[in-house]
Amino acid sequence: MRQSIPYLSLLLLAGFACSQPKETAQTTEADSTASKFANPPLVQHIYTADPSAHVFEGKIYIYPSHDIESEVTEDDMGSHFDMRDYHVFSMEQLGGKVTDHGVALKLEDIPWASRQLWAPDAAEKNGKYYLYFPAKDKQDIFKLGVAISDRPEGPFTPEPQPIKGTFSIDPSVFQDGEDYYLLWGGIWGGQLQWYENQKLVEGRKGPADGLPEPEQKALVPYMAKLSNSMTELAEKPRELMILDKNAEPIKAGDNARRFFEAAWMHKNNGKYYLSYSTGDTHFIAYAVSDSPYGPFTYRGIVLEPVEGWTNHHSIVEFEGKWYLFYHDTELSGKTQLRNIKMTELTHLSDGKIQTVKPMK
Repeated sequence: MRQSIPYLSLLLLAGFACSQPKETAQTTEADSTASKFANPPLVQHIYTADPSAHVFEGKIYIYPSHDIESEVTEDDMGSHFDMRDYHVFSMEQLGGKVTDHGVALKLEDIPWASRQLWAPDAAEKNGKYYLYFPAKDKQDIFKLGVAISDRPEGPFTPEPQPIKGTFSIDPSVFQDGEDYYLLWGGIWGGQLQWYENQKLVEGRKGPADGLPEPEQKALVPYMAKLSNSMTELAEKPRELMILDKNAEPIKAGDNARRFFEAAWMHKNNGKYYLSYSTGDTHFIAYAVSDSPYGPFTYRGIVLEPVEGWTNHHSIVEFEGKWYLFYHDTELSGKTQLRNIKMTELTHLSDGKIQTVKPMK
């Protein structure tokens, strides 16, 4: 099903008015607090989060997760984020319509998956489109899968098995010339702390099992070049090291700067920017390198905390400007029922990123 949803002008197109969702029970509360948010929701008829944005066929395509009401009890492993399908959205121009292209992939069509279709991403190569996604397998362990389509909006047909050599959550794809790289990883509910030397350690079940001590090196995201088929890894995954200004690894106890989840890479003026969520401190931070493999040096904050516990983003260039996509809980006020947003992003002359404030 295709459904066009009017998207009102962004903050960068001054003078918008924020209408409220058609299918949200807490409209009155949202009305009363709308003025504190710097940017309006892009989608209001369903709940969306974790927006991965790309430019395909001259349009912005957005690949978010699809939040739903769930009876699952909330816990530190994120069990209440019980998403079951993906919708794809597109925008032909800023301030225009946001089109919902309907369900692109659903849980029951993925042979190896059991639950929790968390944050996805997509890539295009030679006219084919690839949707990368995490899901728990039949043993309740997160793996990464890939599904293929002839169209950027899908529908996507999943490969019968997860991508060999992958684990944890939050896949994102970075294209650098002819090369494509897959990044991933997330601690706590993302299960990254359950692995040593990229092997699952028996007996680790809780969110703190396997986490480094505060003075030890923090866990970091992984990255590997994709094969020509885009469905396999072409090399053994490598850690993307994040260092402080003294070239020392960020420590696990440095919660305001260490990696938690949601790794994303973009390139500007020959520099590689690795941005990520700090999780329990709710920042989108970033680090910079001369190589996609790093090491990356911490430089600062892309996005200050949003309303809601989670913080997850993407960064894309469109028509000569850069844009940040993110989510918050403006429409629902509930942690697991989020809505995606966007705003302009500025790279400063010294190579730093101007910090975005999501609240007025």
